[in-house]
Amino acid sequence: MNLPASVWLFQSLHALGMTLWLSIAVLNNLRGFAGSAGAVGGTMSMAPLLAEPAIDTPLLSRRLRSPVLHRAALLLVLALQTAGALAFWIGSYALFISGGMAAARPWFNLGLSAFAAFLFAMHLGGLWFGYWIRQESLQHTHLALLLWVMAAFFLFNHAWA
Repeated sequence: MNLPASVWLFQSLHALGMTLWLSIAVLNNLRGFAGSAGAVGGTMSMAPLLAEPAIDTPLLSRRLRSPVLHRAALLLVLALQTAGALAFWIGSYALFISGGMAAARPWFNLGLSAFAAFLFAMHLGGLWFGYWIRQESLQHTHLALLLWVMAAFFLFNHAWA
């Protein structure tokens, strides 16, 4: 296998993996909307900070206990996830069927932008509601996913061969 073919193979595998990951994220949030909204609500209501032993912090003044707001926040994330998944499906079609990486790249960049947008929404929302205090693994997950997005941007946009 030559270098251009091996680069294409790796980029293609990565594009398909991101397409499927985003699609599964959308399906999971649609299928389990109430549970996902409850998880978002747990962070927004700052429930982990109230668990024993409770952590008394001035940040608790930011608590939002409205289920309507919890669902609205999830709908924003879901809209961005859906946009990202659709962009990756279109980009994958372009990559495999109609035009190669040059045609796929703008779609992948759009998908990565939507991916980064929902990650920043979750990460900045979590920061606002103090999730680093008791939900460290969630914060680490968001950071790891953001690193994945940045690496993918480099993978899809660098001239490899």
